Amino acid sequence: MAIVFLNRMEIERGSEVGAAQVWIEEEDGLWRSGWNEEGGSAEEKRELWYEGEVWNEMLAVYRHKLASKLAEGYRPVIRDTFQEYLESAQRGRFTQKLICYSEQHTNEELYKRMAVWRRERSTEEHRAPYLIATNRALRLISTFLPQTLDELRELPGIGENTVQRYGQGLLEHTKNIERTHTFPLDWVERRLGEEEFEEWNYKNKERKFKREAERVRATRLLLEASRIQNDSVSLTQISQDSGLERRELIEMMESLEKNGYNLESVIEHELRLMPEEQSLAVMQAYEELGDSFLKPVLKKVYGEEPPSEPGLDILYEQLRMLRIRYRREAERQELEAGAAFSSPSVPELAITPRKPAKGKRQQEAGAG
Repeated sequence: MAIVFLNRMEIERGSEVGAAQVWIEEEDGLWRSGWNEEGGSAEEKRELWYEGEVWNEMLAVYRHKLASKLAEGYRPVIRDTFQEYLESAQRGRFTQKLICYSEQHTNEELYKRMAVWRRERSTEEHRAPYLIATNRALRLISTFLPQTLDELRELPGIGENTVQRYGQGLLEHTKNIERTHTFPLDWVERRLGEEEFEEWNYKNKERKFKREAERVRATRLLLEASRIQNDSVSLTQISQDSGLERRELIEMMESLEKNGYNLESVIEHELRLMPEEQSLAVMQAYEELGDSFLKPVLKKVYGEEPPSEPGLDILYEQLRMLRIRYRREAERQELEAGAAFSSPSVPELAITPRKPAKGKRQQEAGAG
């Protein structure tokens, strides 16, 4: 066994100082990472965070778990590169403090009213709500209560286009509310405690690295499922094991297929109950309508009034998996046509073999 990394962590608990060790080790290609509390029994103080053969999965789990310990208040005795990475974004530190303060001091009643206004505008303009204003922007506005367009511009994440298009509508919600603070907002730095901010920051990192660990684990499980014929391996099972929703897993399948992985065995398992004539109808619709958008294909195959949720969600899942199959087959035919065109059986043409034409189809894939 080889210790690859070891660091001591400490936490202040009143007048006492608690301590622990965070570690990474390797033995015969098997990676382990974990946490040892000082004091107590061996079983109580040792946490095994990861044990497996995949380095990047181990690292993702390590980052998530360590960020959670930092959020609890542990600090390293020796700052390592990961700690430096967490603290490296000094340029955006003031912006992060504004966001932190707004999350802790949101006027919830005002926030809900603005969310209703955003939903109404979204319906009127047929635009996604986040294109009008994100949840974070609404929290910033409901906390800092800008009264002018210039004050609105001081809030991070609110661009000039939003100010010009929706600024007056947003300010209608704040103009009659009395506030006890001023602009500019440099007072936030003094009012927000450093320890309070660090705890918030590390909790955000914990969520981010948890997400990263889930995606790494899901990728491994999808690739393992693609290599075996096992009816017990399903997207539902992978979703439970990784923590990701089925929709996210299908998005990952699309990305993996673009990068050359073949997940046909997973697709076949998921579509095993779909009638063959229905599958053929979907493939024919892609041939006629193209594969950039799903809704026209849905209407062509299932009519103008497809079933409501959750049946509609299932249909969209099936359409996306069949689109993966359709694109793979179309790319195969394109490659075969290119190979035939450059065949040495017609030497008088002196044709130079071309590279596989993936670019156009990959661009189309991103539109769906």
